[in-house]
This record gives sequence, structure tokens and C-alpha cells, in this order.
Amino acid sequence: MLVVQKFGGTSVGTLERIQAVADRVSRSVKEGHQVVVVVSAMSGETNKLIEYAKHFSDAPSRSDMDALLSSGERVTSSLLSIALNSMGHKALSMTGRKAGIVTSSAHTKARIESIDPANMHAKLAEGNVIVVAGFQGVNENGDVTTLGRGGSDLSAVAIAGALKADLCEIYTDVDGIYTTDPRIESKAQKIEKISYDEMLELASLGAKVLQNRSVEMAKKLCVNLVCRSSFNDNEGTLITKEENIMEQPLVNGIALAKDQARLSLEGVVDRPGIASDIFKALAEADVNVDMIIQTTGHDGKTDLDFTVSKDELSEAHNVLKPFINGKEISEITTDDSIAKVSVVGVGMKSHSGVAAKAFETMANENINIMMISTSEIKVSMIVAQKYSELAVQALHDAYELDK
Repeated sequence: MLVVQKFGGTSVGTLERIQAVADRVSRSVKEGHQVVVVVSAMSGETNKLIEYAKHFSDAPSRSDMDALLSSGERVTSSLLSIALNSMGHKALSMTGRKAGIVTSSAHTKARIESIDPANMHAKLAEGNVIVVAGFQGVNENGDVTTLGRGGSDLSAVAIAGALKADLCEIYTDVDGIYTTDPRIESKAQKIEKISYDEMLELASLGAKVLQNRSVEMAKKLCVNLVCRSSFNDNEGTLITKEENIMEQPLVNGIALAKDQARLSLEGVVDRPGIASDIFKALAEADVNVDMIIQTTGHDGKTDLDFTVSKDELSEAHNVLKPFINGKEISEITTDDSIAKVSVVGVGMKSHSGVAAKAFETMANENINIMMISTSEIKVSMIVAQKYSELAVQALHDAYELDK
């Protein structure tokens, strides 16, 4: 079996932990598997390199930052390869370039465009364990690029897809995907199997175990993903195609995102194209809008509410100021003390009453719902942040996710 194993910064955070990773990889090799390992920089290393750069400049070039930040993963991959060789395994480290990873030219946030797996296949055929520096590739000009947040996960999934690996294991400091955050609900249960679409919803709605870019790529390339802990041997959670899961529960998880803010635009001129103008201006400023509610007003005016991430609230407000000056919006109010609570499950496609139960649960707890958004497999609600954890616990009970 060909397996891609990815280890994050915490898993390789010290020399002792790198040795523990080498021991785990060694076990996989002794079980008869071909193994490609993808590693992050040692925890704290990337932040240290950023601080080094800031010592000399507040605005270093993005290409220089890519060359600098990619070095962290190269250090880890080299150390792990050295450890494996010292244990009697044939191992070699590879940069993104040697692994054949070609990206766009958007420095510090490049996208993987293609992977030529020929070199990796050749080295695997020679009996090597390959250790790839994650988070990086090269553009068509041969310049080093990095993939942005969650880049090492993305590297691992893309490599698994290119090699047609049987499995891609993502090792983190948690041992799988849970029905909700165990720190909020002690009765949260680990999920054995979950579909790509459910995991995508949970990842985008606040579950931070996996980045949604890597789940999107796994779905696109049909890569079977397992999320598990590098600190124990517990079974992880398999993320796979919906048809690979025999019994789909009605609801699989409850997600909570506290990084939300709401903008309320009052007295918006009710003319054709006003919503287009507002959201186009926000898009051009790279402000990502989530939930939107428009209410029909009177006297040629309407009200428009929408949510953004909290760190984009100030930018969104600034973008909209010209509309006030142009008399197309009467007033803008903001609220950053909100949270988004979401119920996720592919079982919703074939069962009615899921949303009704969510609303009834909120009513029973006297929690006011400010905004609602739905899709085929999710119901999201905006509530006051101070009630958000109570909402998660109540919904977890209502859908009996502890059973």
C-alpha cells in the first residue's frame, strides 16, 4: 500500500518528536507500505523567521519571504531523513521543486497547478522513504513559492492525488474529527467516517482540525483522508466519498465560529443594482461576505444585513463609507459580539425537520436567532456570542450526537 503521511509543526516541534515521527514511519515501512512523508516546519519556526524579516523591513518582498519561510520545512525534512537513515532505512528529503510541485506565481499564497510525480515514483521504486518539505513549490520560472495557511496539508493531499496513493494520513495533535469541540461539549464523540462535503462545511464553519482547501482538493482528487493524532495510536477519522459510508447519520456535527461580525445597513436606496454595487465594492477590497439578509423597507428604502469575519469588519466599514456620503445608505451599525452556530449532516438531504428542531432547541433555551442561512447539508444561525456555547451544547443534546 502506498501511504502519504503528513506531520504538522507540533508533531515535529522538537528533536525528540522528530524521532517519534521517524519511529512511526519506520513501523509503516516494516508493515510493507511504501511511504511518502510531508512535514511542516518545527512549531514556532515560521513565526521566528517572520520576526527575523521584520527586524530589517516592515514590508519585505513576497518572493524573499517565500525563500525565507520555505526554509523551515526544508530543515524538518532533512532532519527526519537523517533520522530514518540512522535507523537503517533508505530515505531522502525533497524540496517542493524536487517533488515536482508547480504552482501559480502568487507569492506567499500560491496555488498548486500541477505535480509531476515521476521523480517520486522513481525514488519509491528504489526502496526509498521520501520526505517532502511541505507548504512549498516553484512557479513556472523556477522561483520558490509558498502555499499560505494550511499549505502542508495541501501539499500532502496533492502529492497523494498525483501518486494515486491508497491513503493520506494527516497527523495532528488531535485524534480525529469530533461531533463538536470537546472543550465546549464534554460528551462530544469522535466521528468514524465523514463525507468530504460534511468536512468542508465543518472546516469552513469553524472546525479547525483541517483546512478547507485541503479537503476541497481531497474531494477533487478522490483522496481518502485520515485525520489522526501523532501522539497516540488511536484510530482516526476517515474523510471519504459519501457512497463509501454505509450508514449516514442525520446530523454529523455542530460547528461554532466566534470570529464573526455583523454589519447592518439601514435606509439603503431601493434601486436596481444597489446590492450589486455594495457587494462588488466589498469583493474588490477582498472582504469575504458570508450570510446576507435583505428586508423590504418602505418609502423607497430597504435594510441590508450581512456578516464578515471579525478581522475584516473595519475594512468593510471603510469600503461602505462612500455609500453614506453618496446618500445611498442612511446608517451603518456593526456588532462583533456574535457567533455562528451550524448544524451539519448529509442526512438532511433526505429527512425533513432538521431545521425545525434547531430552531425549537434555540427557542427552548431562550436564545434569539438573528440570522439564518441554509444549504442542502447545513443550517447556520447567528446568535449572541455569550450564548453560543450553550447553543452548541443544546444542539448536541437535541440531535443525540453523544450516542
